[in-house]
Amino acid sequence: MEMTFSFEERVSAWEKEFLSEAATRSYPARRAVEEADSPVRTPFQRDRDRIVHSKAFRRLKHKTQVFVSPKGDHYRTRLTHTLEACGIARTVARALGLNEDLTEAIGLGHDLGHPPFGHAGEEALDEALRERCERGFKHNEHSLRVVEALERDGRGLNLTEQVRDGILNHTGSRKPATLEGRIVKLVDRVAYINHDIDDALRAGILAPGDLPAAEIELLGETGSQRIDTLVRDIVARSEQAGDIVQSEEIGGAMLRLRKFMFDRVYLGPLAREEHERVRRAMRTLFDHYMAHPDEAPATAPGADDCQRVADYLAGMTDRYCIAKYAELTVPEEGLEWR
Repeated sequence: MEMTFSFEERVSAWEKEFLSEAATRSYPARRAVEEADSPVRTPFQRDRDRIVHSKAFRRLKHKTQVFVSPKGDHYRTRLTHTLEACGIARTVARALGLNEDLTEAIGLGHDLGHPPFGHAGEEALDEALRERCERGFKHNEHSLRVVEALERDGRGLNLTEQVRDGILNHTGSRKPATLEGRIVKLVDRVAYINHDIDDALRAGILAPGDLPAAEIELLGETGSQRIDTLVRDIVARSEQAGDIVQSEEIGGAMLRLRKFMFDRVYLGPLAREEHERVRRAMRTLFDHYMAHPDEAPATAPGADDCQRVADYLAGMTDRYCIAKYAELTVPEEGLEWR
């Protein structure tokens, strides 16, 4: 007699046979609001699709990764960073026999709450909120707010608990609850350090000879070589440790390379000039909308003025923020951002 199995049963049987015992299982789905499972997608695949179809995800294509309004089509944006980090994270998850669907969903959603102008914009918004509202701003916390309270006109995406945990804890001192979330937390750095080096070289901020020789010799001359070295190290060490870790040698070299990027690129002379422009624009908009909160659309029920303004500013793309700033400052400063 022919036996038939449901999609959930087939996926569960495959995961039992082929995934690591430490991998997060796709079932049962744990959501804030219970709902029937899809007959053709796992709960984590469903989360992935909800994230990709969200407005916040689409806006990432016009948000800064490192360089504000770069003159060139090949510089990374917050969206391309997300896709690169997601691809690397899936590679690690597959090599370790962990849940790729969960890893992908966390990777795609981790930066949904990032404000315009990269970390400079985040610092400016955090500073303004601390001065005026006695609260701060962290993009990981706002990424969670986006999927829980802002998307779908305030209804949220109703993502699974594991994805929401991975989004919230992809940065900061707390460890994600799942190994898949810990992959994204580590791989986020692997991705941005290496693609930001590529962009800095393209922009002429760095020359190849400026890169620290010992670290480049150990990790690799090119971005792809360095990523391969880092991924292979993560996989090998994590298999031994039962957690997502790096070796002291390779991990230490990555951290030194990261410090070099902060000293020379992220906080370098050009970045400091841009940071002041970003701070001026963000602060001007923040002060204006705090004085006129009704001009900031309310997308979450019950948000006070501070939260309403923070939600609006954090959701802006770079170009929309620049346009709004120009509206407020013309004719005082004119239409030119620079």
